[in-house]
Amino acid sequence: MNTELLVSVVPQTVVWSAKTASIMISSNVFCIVAGRYVIQVKGIGASLPLTGSFANFTLPELLASTSLGHIVGSGAILGFAYLGLLS
Repeated sequence: MNTELLVSVVPQTVVWSAKTASIMISSNVFCIVAGRYVIQVKGIGASLPLTGSFANFTLPELLASTSLGHIVGSGAILGFAYLGLLS
């Protein structure tokens, strides 16, 4: 296959910067906070040493929330880049 054709088909993504990092961090924080209140079966697995309203937040809940946060953040970064808001 012709490599020039292949390069022309692959979309260009935005370069990692402070803007993209802030979008990813805010997406993860949003999903962690949402996961704290949305997850119905809580307290299964190893506890995290946190205090306050996140006192009973467990490792599986954190991993699930940050996994969703990365999916949401990736979509937001790609969407903002497509709209031309990231450069």
